[in-house]
Amino acid sequence: MKDYAVEKLRNVCLLSHGGAGKTTLAEAMLFNTGVLDRFGKVNDGTTTTDYDPEEVKRKISINTAIAPCEWKNYKINVIDTPGYFDFVGEVMQGIRVADSAVILVPAKGGVAVGTEKSWAYAKERKLPRFFFVSKMDEEHANFFEVLDQLVNTFGKSVVAFQLPIIEGEKFTGFVDVINMKAKKFDKDKLVDTDIPADLSDRVAEIREMLNEAVAETDEELMEKFFSGEEFTPEEMKKGLCAGIADGSIVPVFCGSALNNQCVVPLMDAIVEYMPSPGDLAPEHAKKHNSDEVVEVKADANAPASALVFKTIADPFVGKISIFRVFSGTIKSDSVLYNTTTERTEKISQLFLLRGKKQIPVDKLIAGDIGAVAKLQSTNTNDTLCDQSNIIELEKINFPEPVISLAVEPKAKGDEEKISAGLQRLQEEDPTFKVTVNTETRQTLISGVGEQHLDVIVSKLKAKFGVSVNLTEPKVPYRETIRKKVKVEGKHKKQTGGHGQYGHVWIEFEPGESEDLTFEEKIFGGAVPRQYFPAVEKGLRESIQKGVLAGYPVVNLKATLVDGSFHPVDSSEMAFKIAAHLAYKKGLEQASPVLLEPIVHVEVYVPESYMGDIIGDLNKRRGRILGMNPQEDGLQQVVAEVPQAEMHKYATDLRSMTQGRGYFKMWFERYEEAPPNIAQKVIEEARKTMTDDDYEG
Repeated sequence: MKDYAVEKLRNVCLLSHGGAGKTTLAEAMLFNTGVLDRFGKVNDGTTTTDYDPEEVKRKISINTAIAPCEWKNYKINVIDTPGYFDFVGEVMQGIRVADSAVILVPAKGGVAVGTEKSWAYAKERKLPRFFFVSKMDEEHANFFEVLDQLVNTFGKSVVAFQLPIIEGEKFTGFVDVINMKAKKFDKDKLVDTDIPADLSDRVAEIREMLNEAVAETDEELMEKFFSGEEFTPEEMKKGLCAGIADGSIVPVFCGSALNNQCVVPLMDAIVEYMPSPGDLAPEHAKKHNSDEVVEVKADANAPASALVFKTIADPFVGKISIFRVFSGTIKSDSVLYNTTTERTEKISQLFLLRGKKQIPVDKLIAGDIGAVAKLQSTNTNDTLCDQSNIIELEKINFPEPVISLAVEPKAKGDEEKISAGLQRLQEEDPTFKVTVNTETRQTLISGVGEQHLDVIVSKLKAKFGVSVNLTEPKVPYRETIRKKVKVEGKHKKQTGGHGQYGHVWIEFEPGESEDLTFEEKIFGGAVPRQYFPAVEKGLRESIQKGVLAGYPVVNLKATLVDGSFHPVDSSEMAFKIAAHLAYKKGLEQASPVLLEPIVHVEVYVPESYMGDIIGDLNKRRGRILGMNPQEDGLQQVVAEVPQAEMHKYATDLRSMTQGRGYFKMWFERYEEAPPNIAQKVIEEARKTMTDDDYEG
């Protein structure tokens, strides 16, 4: 691949709801530029950008993939992103390094939740965007219905640059509204034809809208428009580029990627109207260890800076870091500084990735996207830069995981391999987290949805050769007491030689703090001072397990008030055991209760779903604390809900709101569990308790 100047680069992100045809469009673009001999198909598992075994198996995109190609002396970096919500982290990666977006909308399905989300993501990043009405070859495809939906949903800025020619319900060509020409498909060629009579009024109407939109981009053009003069092609192009750049014009194209129809005109439009990295506003970065904001321009001669936006954990090659150069030029065998880890990194052989294919290059300039293998201490979201100008580029804001499941090995002895594999997968996917709950002794994996975790488990098996089962995480209940009691604990053993003797009277009562509060009020040396720590230690060890279901005990106050000792047979061990006996007896008499964790939940949904959401939270024993309107037209529902009821809430919320709702959740406090719930938990716990658990 030859060298390109910054103004000849285009970084285009393909976005849509799942199944709209992004991967097929990327394949068609690669095929048209001659880098592929054969047009791959998603159903056959032969496409360039869906190369991961999981993608081939499931016939969906799971990872964001890069597909560089050359078109008419321009280099287009096609960024193919997944459409399924579980892989939103991958979409965030693709959008962060794109300069423009093509949002696909199927001609049969029209605007879906994923279309709305794609628009919102692109708008948030201020990316110029096109719509591509895909799958025009399918039966019942209706471009005009979809166009109306787009205008109604996203506003008057949406305007058709192409209109399809339909003959006998078949997609046979298109009208190019900008150049006022019509083309028909003739096998692999496009041939000129007349604009169909039934479209001429519509074409004239759209052309007038475009002229008006172009006029609004420039005062001189506005004057020309009002005096009734025609724009020159150069003026038209300049105005369209300006309108597309600021989002006041969002063109709509149409086609069938599968049949490679209208993909070439789309590619022409990308190089003609979409901005190069140099056309965009400079990036904002921070000076290292300071809040000073600096501008980073896409200039190949400036000091180098790049953002690692994606990491691939390859069991054979090792770690591959994919990055976008934001300024300067990065060369193979150079040294860069990692601002995040504050270490230098030796850049070995640079390469471009086209799907999984690696194409070695000597250098990458500002605006381009490439990769390097085996960086020692670099992860996703790290900035690599020239040591003469240490800056930190804006990081990708990844969504937090919302669902957790416990991992259990299928085979004994696989624990270490599982742990190592999960660690590597966590490096690859910032929306995936692994934690070990020391209390329940479970390894928990957390992600964006059930499908996300299912893919992680499949990858664990395919890449690292270990199989696991997923189970519901255990809820970390607690136990406490409700009344004050005074009990005796006596440990006395006589066996030839030294015996064992420890004797205490302890008052147990509800305490103020979660931790054990221990006091002593001994008069007259009934228990010598040297044994106080042993009594406290005995109690601290005991509170790890309550008497109801073996859960840790909280909010307990214990006061040592009396006891006795033996000058020869008393020992620390004896008093520790005596304290444990008193604890067991005392808790059983002090009205023990089970406490359950309560979480604070904030749900964000469109107004129309409010009734369903509140009803559902009530069913989960939740308490609604408030409702607040949000800026983006959503409503926020604030509630407190028992953690045990929130296990698969992410999945349920998604199906209740068709994917439009999201939520945040964190631990709030412990509360007494209702008797019927407590009874169930205690019965379950006792089934798995051993005699040792009862003995403590």
